[in-house]
Amino acid sequence: MVTTQATATTPDDAWGGCNPLDPAFRADPYPGLARLRERDPVNRTPIGIWRLTRYADVIRLLHAVPAGVRMTDGVLPGVDESLSNQRLFMLQQDPPTHTRLRRLVSRAFTPRAIAALRANVQRIVDECLERVAARGEMDVIADLALPVPSTVICEMLGVPVADRERFTVWTAQATFGLAAPLLPPEVIEMARAAGMSLGAYFEDLIAAHRANLSDDLLSELIRAEEAGDRLSGSELLSQAIGLLIAGFETTIGLIGNGVRALVRHPAELAKLRAQPGLVASTIEECLRYDGPIVLTARVLHADAEFRGTMIPRNAMVWGMLAAANRDPAVFPEPDRFDIARHPNEHLAFGGGAHYCLGSHLARLEGQIAIGTLVERFADLALESETVEWGASLFRVPGRLPLRFRPR
Repeated sequence: MVTTQATATTPDDAWGGCNPLDPAFRADPYPGLARLRERDPVNRTPIGIWRLTRYADVIRLLHAVPAGVRMTDGVLPGVDESLSNQRLFMLQQDPPTHTRLRRLVSRAFTPRAIAALRANVQRIVDECLERVAARGEMDVIADLALPVPSTVICEMLGVPVADRERFTVWTAQATFGLAAPLLPPEVIEMARAAGMSLGAYFEDLIAAHRANLSDDLLSELIRAEEAGDRLSGSELLSQAIGLLIAGFETTIGLIGNGVRALVRHPAELAKLRAQPGLVASTIEECLRYDGPIVLTARVLHADAEFRGTMIPRNAMVWGMLAAANRDPAVFPEPDRFDIARHPNEHLAFGGGAHYCLGSHLARLEGQIAIGTLVERFADLALESETVEWGASLFRVPGRLPLRFRPR
């Protein structure tokens, strides 16, 4: 059970050098996670949450032990659900509710459906890069990593792209609602207010869609709601908000962190430029090496033993994805960035029932955005080695200035 909130002043040694609110940890979590994985792979944090840092244990948490996102009494830990417009989103549900909600939207995210978006994603990327080509410089986030996935998910959902500036700040702030047990009251209030703003926005948008249904995903959800027992009005609102947030927030991090990793490893950048066919494995390595999501949370539904430590039923457990993805027991030379790495069974998209629904879409967007950038521009150079992180809970850069020369 979660007992207290984390603070930035919680002694770092109590967290094993991995305090999630420490700016140094956000900037580079990997040295601390490596020490934790080696010295104390199953550990309990100062706020009562358990952490698993080895690949085998995280895999077991996601696939083998009885666990979910809610406690056995159905409560979502650390969340006042009466204050959240996202409480019914599928990611905050366990089966059978999760299964039902996911099935309603999964058709739009199948490999075949996503493959059909390739030309459209390419068009959006080309337009983004054309706008900056003559300048010789760009902000990778504002000019590429944000507009590409946000435009795609807006078009899929039927959300006006022109409204993007209205809700991009809300979506970033709302992500902190996923980490309420860690956060001070003012941050929780910020996330709640952002969720309320998104709720009001989507209530108006849903009302407009009802009068003019089309073939977008929001219209499909409205049809499901109007059909009766498949989707309630509250569930409809939650899915719309949740899909918007999930549809682009973390992909900003994938593209931003991926470009940064490539530019900082010029030999790998040259390899990709010489062998464009490596773009798919490049994205997998970007996800493994520096993915936007450091951890995923589960609640045990039965006592479970990990490496001789018994963790009790209803305990919250963090699977530290960033630590598992650099476990030397699975990934040789795990701190080496290798775009041709094979095999590369990383856990950046989680696993089990909650495996990322949008994984195919994120991969497609990452491949086209990064592949086209590398193909079109030469002499890529970061203006600063220091990352300005964004407002999101996730490891998503807020700015990433880049210089280049058109090829």
